[in-house]
Amino acid sequence: MHRLISSLLLGLLVSFTAQAQFQKAQNLDLSCVHLYPIQMKYMEKHVNFSKLSKNLETRTIEQFVKRLDGSKLYLLDKDVKDIERMMKNAFDKTKNKECASLDQANQLFVKRVGERVTYAKKFLGAKFKYDPKAQIQRDPQDRPRPKTLTDANKFHENYMQYQVASYLATDMKQDEAKQQIIRNYERALKRVQDFKTEDLFSAYLDSFARALDPHSSYMSADQLEDFEIQMRLSLEGIGATLSSQDGFTVIEQLIVGGAADLSGKLKNKDKIIAVAQGKDAAFTNVIEMELRDVVKLIRGPKGSEVRLKILRKLPKDSNRFEVTLIRDQIKLDDEAASITYLERESAGQKYKIGLLNLPSFYADNRKNGPSAATDMKKLLADATTNKADAVVLDLSNNGGGSLRDAVDIAGLFFGTGNVVKQSQRVTSELDQMNYETLRDTDPAVDWAGPMVVLTSRVSASASEIVSGTLQDYKRAIIVGGDHTFGKGTVQSVEYLPPGLGAIKTTVGMFFTSGGESTQHRGVSGDIVFPSAYAQDDVGEKTLDYSLPPKKIKEFLSPTAYVSEGKGAWAQINKDLISKLKVKSQPRIDASKDFKKIRDDLDKIKKRGKMVIVGDLLKDKEKDPKKKKNEDGEDEENASLSREERKKKYLQRADVVEAMNIAADMVAEMHSPSFKLGSQQSKKLGEHPTADTSSEN
Repeated sequence: MHRLISSLLLGLLVSFTAQAQFQKAQNLDLSCVHLYPIQMKYMEKHVNFSKLSKNLETRTIEQFVKRLDGSKLYLLDKDVKDIERMMKNAFDKTKNKECASLDQANQLFVKRVGERVTYAKKFLGAKFKYDPKAQIQRDPQDRPRPKTLTDANKFHENYMQYQVASYLATDMKQDEAKQQIIRNYERALKRVQDFKTEDLFSAYLDSFARALDPHSSYMSADQLEDFEIQMRLSLEGIGATLSSQDGFTVIEQLIVGGAADLSGKLKNKDKIIAVAQGKDAAFTNVIEMELRDVVKLIRGPKGSEVRLKILRKLPKDSNRFEVTLIRDQIKLDDEAASITYLERESAGQKYKIGLLNLPSFYADNRKNGPSAATDMKKLLADATTNKADAVVLDLSNNGGGSLRDAVDIAGLFFGTGNVVKQSQRVTSELDQMNYETLRDTDPAVDWAGPMVVLTSRVSASASEIVSGTLQDYKRAIIVGGDHTFGKGTVQSVEYLPPGLGAIKTTVGMFFTSGGESTQHRGVSGDIVFPSAYAQDDVGEKTLDYSLPPKKIKEFLSPTAYVSEGKGAWAQINKDLISKLKVKSQPRIDASKDFKKIRDDLDKIKKRGKMVIVGDLLKDKEKDPKKKKNEDGEDEENASLSREERKKKYLQRADVVEAMNIAADMVAEMHSPSFKLGSQQSKKLGEHPTADTSSEN
């Protein structure tokens, strides 16, 4: 879910108040001396906090405990109370450069993980018996922490029964499943034992940030590098997506055109077991190494050489070999905007529909760097050249990104005008807010034809600005989810001195031109499809310390409406939406894919909070071809080729239905009975509810 909650960014603010603790240096190591000054940096701009408080301290400790053991697998109830006692007066301690309590809390956690390893080996010994009637509450929010070691042992007995059933559902033998579970416990212990002091301080700072609100966070130097790669859609490396499985680093996907792909020697599911730099360097064994550390070894500057030792599983045995690769700049094209043209029929007429897929609102501030808005403008020009009858903008898996690009993309579909207002603190006090209006100033309408926007409950922040704005102006029909994620806050990223990473702070809320904050409520769908995301635990309002929603006066711009000449577009009205709903519903009802989604949601509701271990194997018996992962969940086939993944994407039920609605929309708007929106027939400047005070 996460990939699913990317933050809306104001831009990258590169400033840091000079402080004695921060001397100019290359690659500083995060230490205790840095914690308090960094905490105070959040206080300078956060929309809801300007001073440290006891309440904030309590929330920070709560988040720190969640960072250690959010799954409630290891710490006892009394351990949490001990950690709260250890970390009492945490803000005073960090101000005085005292951080021993963090290490004490971590050592207690390591001790409890070690106890679980010991008990797992005992329970899964020769006397183990599989119990299909065992039950477990998977969601930690629905179960209390164990009071005693006896309670903890009982929970883990059921938990291990659940894990055994999950492996049996993948056709693994019971003895092999038992050994795999023991290795998982041992791997967890090694991971926490290898936790560095710098990692501990990073965890504390991120806990502090998360105590402010769900979207403020601390990025370590490594996380900052990953963030920058995501935003600029390029990196220097071998061109492969990696995962960690059973202690091995596994190649999940080769990026087309990357060094790994062009070598012709590597395949999906190959395991990297050792890495060496250059021709003469010794190999470093990476089995059981943290994935982030393996990635550090593999990434490197363009033109440099890296050698890999590979383990490939064959039908009857395995093969080991070495590969030498020259690192190059990799373009992450799968994350860039793209367009596909498909034909759809409505009312006996065939129409060409352009499917615009925008996975994120990326932006590289460097000269000539990629930009979601720039790429979208080019794709819309292509749609015009190819004489598309309508476009579908797919934001269904788009968690957000660059605010400026969101504003520019919304503006591609109407004249000039207001898109979003952003609140921000005027002074150090919290009771005064200023509202900055961001607007599209380009008079060109890059696409004036019929338009559908596909969303879901994981469409967030920048996606909500674009979909909400187009809905406010009656420019597009929103289909898919009943509502979007509901993230209506704005974050800024501020770089710290080299090596210390960056802080991401919630600095305000945004409001679309209709005056609504998307906070909690999201953007409602005009036509709703069944969705696997339509569950109570998906959405901003379910997150810890989520900010409350607000509303301001609408600020629609008359100049956005173009009723004649080049770029003229027709407003959506309720009558059109009603007609499209009537045409869509029979297709939704007849869809096997949508029926399966409904059935799966019903199963989840009926099953309730408890999972019966034996049900995992029953599900397997009903669908023997279905692959399961170790958690018993459906496994996405990450090893598909780009062409296979695209084919699978185009067959998705929500994508198919969005395209059908687009074709129906064209047919209806070409019908003599179609009426323009109520404001469309008015002269420019006569919009009855427009707020022209923000037009400057």
